[in-house]
Amino acid sequence: MLKVNQLQFSYGKNSVLKDISFNAKQGENIAIIGESGSGKSTLLKILYGEYDLNDGQIFWKDTEVLGPKYNLVVGYDFMKYVAQEFDLMPYISVEENIAKHLSRFFPEETQQRVDELIEVVELEAFAKTKVKTLSGGQKQRVALARALAKQPEILLLDEPFSHIDNFKKQSLRRNVFKYLKAHNVTCIVATHDKEDVLGFADRVLVLHDKNVVANAHPKDLFQNPKSPLIAAFFGEFNEIDGTIIYAHELNVVSESRLKSTVKTSYYKGAFYLIEADLNGKTILFQHNALLRKGEVVYLEIQK
Repeated sequence: MLKVNQLQFSYGKNSVLKDISFNAKQGENIAIIGESGSGKSTLLKILYGEYDLNDGQIFWKDTEVLGPKYNLVVGYDFMKYVAQEFDLMPYISVEENIAKHLSRFFPEETQQRVDELIEVVELEAFAKTKVKTLSGGQKQRVALARALAKQPEILLLDEPFSHIDNFKKQSLRRNVFKYLKAHNVTCIVATHDKEDVLGFADRVLVLHDKNVVANAHPKDLFQNPKSPLIAAFFGEFNEIDGTIIYAHELNVVSESRLKSTVKTSYYKGAFYLIEADLNGKTILFQHNALLRKGEVVYLEIQK
């Protein structure tokens, strides 16, 4: 189990994280969300031992995770970290990058392991390709496979699919998180993408103002957002009579107290996102058909 107790960290005099505490069980997937600058990436680097704490402790099982003051080489054998900078070897192939830290004494087993991971990250056609010729998204996939190569007990991922185009992102996300669950790898993922969270995370930590302001299952956070910050992560929302209402929770009806005037319609594929005026305030709701500017519609909240 990963145990984080009362972690505090500053860059010089600039406090970044305060009183951060949470646990992660073996095989659990924890997502860390928050606005840019909230400390997500910094927290991952601290968990990896890249920085020294101002206060607090971090344990993986019985091993205390310590920073560079205590370790000549940053990191631990049981933990791998995939940063937004991939740190690959550009002049060797994809499979050579993945195999770099695997045993040379068992070449058949090593090749099987490399082939398995290349399939996980969907790079079969590029196995022999030198990394320097790959796109940013392909390099990110190589970095993921390389991190998994030595079978870490805990994997730290910083925006793991941010460079990957939409043609590959969905299937790759499923492959990677399915692999981690199947191999009981604890995963801590810092992300700004709700698709990394819904359907995959066991729990979500919300960072705001240097603290963890929520720690819950993604379904609980989605269905009962306690703040506009949390609601905004999951989708378009409104505040009506002091209550957070998602755009999909507003339906057009024949008559109600919520009388609005359409301003703009945005085609979203499965629906239109409608921007409308409600008593001088802009609101957003979903509708299955295009609505014209100036059209008056009545809305009803259906949670």
